[in-house]
Amino acid sequence: MKIVAAHPPGVLKLVAHEIRWAVLRELARSDYRVQELVERLQIPQNLLSYHLRKLREGQLVTERRSSADEREVYYRLDLEQFQASYLAAGSLVHPALTTLMENVPLSESPSRLPALRVLFLCTENSARSQMAEALLRHLSHGEIEAYSAGSQPAVKVHPLARRVMEQMGIDMRQAVPKHFQVFEGQDFDAMVTVCDRVVESCPTFPDDPERVHWSFRDPASVQGTEAEQLQAFEQTAQQLITRIRSLLPQLAHKKRNAREQ
Repeated sequence: MKIVAAHPPGVLKLVAHEIRWAVLRELARSDYRVQELVERLQIPQNLLSYHLRKLREGQLVTERRSSADEREVYYRLDLEQFQASYLAAGSLVHPALTTLMENVPLSESPSRLPALRVLFLCTENSARSQMAEALLRHLSHGEIEAYSAGSQPAVKVHPLARRVMEQMGIDMRQAVPKHFQVFEGQDFDAMVTVCDRVVESCPTFPDDPERVHWSFRDPASVQGTEAEQLQAFEQTAQQLITRIRSLLPQLAHKKRNAREQ
């Protein structure tokens, strides 16, 4: 019987290259600028740029100009697109694989999560970092200690941030913006910056916690009708949920390894 050769899905060929695989692994933990990736991967910039272009063309990686310096560009892994492409490739092998992979939880159950402390930072601590704090606490069922602060805290939390969280059943009435100096000297397992402007002014914490950057547009900067502004906050909340769900197993794995050493 003649065997008909089938070409593997494009996504599998795309990620099979060792440099592109290394780039994806780096972007899975944080958003980075080109120079930061060059330093982390120790490869020439022109070679890195070539592979980043391939990943962008494959829609696995996106880019966003920094809100702090428009000459800088942050690259991020599109987790949802990567997952969809990976599931589609699996279904070509056998339809059951799609069901099996879709049923894998994005994070561990709360009872299995080790004790973790996470601090979210942005400039005003009025929207992105506040929502991230509330969402992490909610998604971990309170098992993870979540906090947020800013370098130039606003007077109050943005009303649309509160409204979007309330739509999800999360009460933020007690939330207030705080300066990150409040937390200096405390121990954290991870420090996540959700604002490009605050990256350079990050405080120093004991034991060098995991530092992660998520390059989010400030939803409060969106102009338009109230409905359009609310939509920006809703989109930010959904993006935060995706990022947080990918962060939980990473932190739990790192914490367990540290305990076993």
